[in-house]
Amino acid sequence: MNIPTGKKIYFSSDNHLGAPTREESLPREKKFVKWLDEIKQDAAAIFLLGDLFDFWFEYKHVVPKGFVRILGKLAEIRDSGIPVYFFVGNHDLWMTDYFESELDIPVYHKPREFEFNSKIFLIGHGDGLGPGDHGYKRMKKVFTNPFSKWLYRWLHPDLGVPLAQYFSVKNKAISGEEDQEFLGEDKEWLIQYCRRKLEKKHYDYFLFGHRHLPLAFKLNENSLYVNTGDWINYYTYAVFDGEELKLKKL
Repeated sequence: MNIPTGKKIYFSSDNHLGAPTREESLPREKKFVKWLDEIKQDAAAIFLLGDLFDFWFEYKHVVPKGFVRILGKLAEIRDSGIPVYFFVGNHDLWMTDYFESELDIPVYHKPREFEFNSKIFLIGHGDGLGPGDHGYKRMKKVFTNPFSKWLYRWLHPDLGVPLAQYFSVKNKAISGEEDQEFLGEDKEWLIQYCRRKLEKKHYDYFLFGHRHLPLAFKLNENSLYVNTGDWINYYTYAVFDGEELKLKKL
């Protein structure tokens, strides 16, 4: 994809809408919708890198109540012709085809390569990548197992949704919110993951969320890892103008 002159690509992640309560997250949702309304003027594409919701589960005929502002704005943006891409995070990993069928937004469950203006990007949410975090990796296998999802769907939504929301808010060990200080490049799993990927192939940019820590880390002279931070404490996002990727704050 070649970015037209004057256009930009925007990246954001980790809104965790609905947490700790819908009422408390509503101002953040409104702020994010306003931001989307502003960037649609020059957006060539928008990437949402996961954990847009603090919990999301799709039953056969039911999705979680609420979030009409963000869903309506995304529908409007797509209807205007602007591409939107969604990468599931660890809090909305039970997303299936609702975004694709209702909003025409492709949904990705793993990191994916893109090329913009001859620059190669590797983009994803970031959970479970790199060495370590073995407890979460085992838990993710259980959560994403088709049989586990089938069993959970037998819970009535009036039970299943609030139950999952309770544990989603309480269990911050798997949310990426615990360590919001830079741990050093040898202890940052996503940095280790990026370096391992560079051993096999060149990437100009790595873009991830999950960590809740806005970060632009130079891996070598030609490769940059950017973490988009979050819309809880930092209100940060990344922008690619066709030549350079920058991390920005609202």
